[in-house]
Amino acid sequence: MRYQITGKQIDIGEALQTHVKTELGEAVAKYAERPTSATVVFSKSASEYSCETVVSLSTGLTAQATGKAHEIYAAFDASREKMEKQLRRYKRRLKDHHKDRTQPVELFGASSYILASEAEGVESEPDSLQPIIVAEMETQVPSLSVGEAVMQMELAGAPVLVFRNEAKSGLNVVYRRDDGNIGWIDP
Repeated sequence: MRYQITGKQIDIGEALQTHVKTELGEAVAKYAERPTSATVVFSKSASEYSCETVVSLSTGLTAQATGKAHEIYAAFDASREKMEKQLRRYKRRLKDHHKDRTQPVELFGASSYILASEAEGVESEPDSLQPIIVAEMETQVPSLSVGEAVMQMELAGAPVLVFRNEAKSGLNVVYRRDDGNIGWIDP
């Protein structure tokens, strides 16, 4: 597994990097067969450390967890525990419901845009209805079943997921509703 361990405006020592590789490697190997990469980012806000962990699996799914604590090792341990819990649930679901998948998830390229938000306090008429594009990126759209899309959305902690429906070959959307249920848009 390829590791990328960084700190936002803090130095990450060798001891912490070794700890992360050992502990995260054991946790991921326990529940995921072929992890491909792990990104761990440490940051500090006031007296609290934060650790964001993202693990990409060979199946195309991504698990993400965040931990916070007053010590940097404790922040990582909280993130690792959340990651382990997610991967355990993912593995259980795969055993129960998704035995049929033999091929990795197919990914399709797509453009992703970040649009400028309205300036606060300014209530003037816009010059045009075209939004201002702040950033343009390349993103991946996975080809999944609806159940796998819901599982991927929950693993990533995302409020919405766009995917290509394997059954119908069309673009679909799953999202978390305000009432806590999952919505599915199938055009």
